[in-house]
Amino acid sequence: MLNIKAGLEVSTLDTQHITQSFEPDDIGGGKQQLQPGTTLVNRYLIQDVVGIGGMGSVYRARDLHFPSVVKLVAVKEMINMAPDPLVRKTIVQNFEREANLLATLTHPSIPRIYDYFSNDDRSYLVLEFVNGKDLEAIINETDGFLPEEQVLGWAVELCDVLNFLHTHKPDPIIFRDMKPSNVMINQHGHVVLVDFGIAKPFQAGQKGTMIGTEGYSPPEQYRGEATQLADIYALGATLHHALTRRDPRLEPPFSFAERPIRKINPAVSVEMELVVNTALQYNPADRFPDAAAMKEALLNVARKTGSLSRLSVPTVVQTGGIKPLWTFKCEDEIRGAPVFHNGVLYTGCYDNNLYALNAADGQFIWKYAADGGIVSRPVISNDVIYFGSEDHALHAVDIRSGKVVWTYFTDGRVRSSPRIAEGHVLIGSDDHYLHAVNTLTGRPVWKFEAVDAIRSTPFVNQDLIYVGCESGDFYCLDFRGEMKWRYKAKRAVTSSPWVAENAVYFNSLDATLYALDSRNGWIIWRFRMGKGSIVSPCVAEGLVFTGSADGHIYAVETRTAREVWRFRCEHQVSGSPVIYKDALYCGSVDGNLYCLEYRTGRLRWQFATGGPITGTPLVFDDIVYIGSTDHQIYALLA
Repeated sequence: MLNIKAGLEVSTLDTQHITQSFEPDDIGGGKQQLQPGTTLVNRYLIQDVVGIGGMGSVYRARDLHFPSVVKLVAVKEMINMAPDPLVRKTIVQNFEREANLLATLTHPSIPRIYDYFSNDDRSYLVLEFVNGKDLEAIINETDGFLPEEQVLGWAVELCDVLNFLHTHKPDPIIFRDMKPSNVMINQHGHVVLVDFGIAKPFQAGQKGTMIGTEGYSPPEQYRGEATQLADIYALGATLHHALTRRDPRLEPPFSFAERPIRKINPAVSVEMELVVNTALQYNPADRFPDAAAMKEALLNVARKTGSLSRLSVPTVVQTGGIKPLWTFKCEDEIRGAPVFHNGVLYTGCYDNNLYALNAADGQFIWKYAADGGIVSRPVISNDVIYFGSEDHALHAVDIRSGKVVWTYFTDGRVRSSPRIAEGHVLIGSDDHYLHAVNTLTGRPVWKFEAVDAIRSTPFVNQDLIYVGCESGDFYCLDFRGEMKWRYKAKRAVTSSPWVAENAVYFNSLDATLYALDSRNGWIIWRFRMGKGSIVSPCVAEGLVFTGSADGHIYAVETRTAREVWRFRCEHQVSGSPVIYKDALYCGSVDGNLYCLEYRTGRLRWQFATGGPITGTPLVFDDIVYIGSTDHQIYALLA
């Protein structure tokens, strides 16, 4: 029979019916655990422990075969401590079976397998890294009950992946260990099924071993008769736990009927309770006939409760406990934004230095000292990095050596970020000029005089240059530096513009987001915010995203100026948003970096730094890099 000791499942092995158990100190913990910095097979650099299982640990690691990007993987370890040779062989065979099984499965809710190898008494699976939390942790950390709509969304996805397994060709696959700790909720709020250690192909009429987890496994699984309907029962037990917060491992087996869901959590609908109760029937024939039927029943619940249209965006919010991959401390505030190139992160700082750091671990490579603070984002072209400084200069530095290539001086502080186009570096200065400088020689090509200081970063689109200035004037120029048209806002345009589909978008300190016809400067629409904005907007899928000193992040329709959503921060928004995949990332003066679903504005997670964030995040290869006025640069999982 199944048993629980020290929180670890005990199973009967196929060959000798011998029960093996390991105490926590004998497995993943203590001195046997791999330390950060360890490299496996000259390829996988261990960074951190992300979980401890029954026979080893799970690590986050970097795949060193991709030196120019930070490719993260999960390394699942199995430490074979069994003294009996036959038992040791069986354990290894079971681990290899998991590797071979995963290699045949392709589904968005199943992590991909990349590698498998053994080293002495340890075997390793290298899997897709899932950034998120398991459902058991979410249940335990939630105050009160999880919303039914959220659990319903996850349940539909779990039915999808179970149906995929149960209809797998040539042989159906029974998962056999559905429970909250084996259901990961990733950073996008969707489910990923993990730990296929006891999953196996189903053969009709074949009696298997007594294996699973007490409380979640159905009665027939105790007799070694697990079929697809066993996974239906275990999913019902998982949903019962999620909706009631009552752990079935602490209750008598098969006693769910004694703990009615709505008696514990009255917020659950009658329809949802009925679906869970059907899945939990003692007799397999009384359950749903398959996962597809259970999914349809759940969708009917969503139709009756009005939540069907929202099932595609389940969300879990993380507001604490987020651990950076690495941090690096500079000597002063970081007010600008970083840039990534060939595995190296470059960022300017108000301590006058431009830093080059290893993007994988934050290790220092070199720094270049200007004579003034750096508050903008650098740009890279042909192994040269260009950036402006408050020392009145535009600097060109070799990215390999950190040595100066040339320096171009203006007559004012340079707070604009450079833009490269047609062999020119375009950059604004407080001397009222937009400067066009030859990228190779550092010699001036032309300069355009504005009414006031140019702190906006120019945007180039179809041989035209768009830029604002502190007088409120907004300009469109050609590549000879000649003005094509001009628009006058009521106050300064520090915001950098964005051009998309013949419209140019920018903010002003007059509390307005503008949309102009990019060809002639005619007004298309104005969107009024609560306060002025220096935020640079961005555009994705018919929405323009921006922020304001009124403390809100906004999503506005590009065609109609209709507000789609707004998200309230704890202080003004001076940093600019970026879109990556289906998420928006934006910092605030409240010191938080926010991750929102960009279609709905729902908060996914927030990370608190020690000071205001005024720069723009950089997201590359599923990692977010952000600087803060607390002097730190942070690398976080997206």
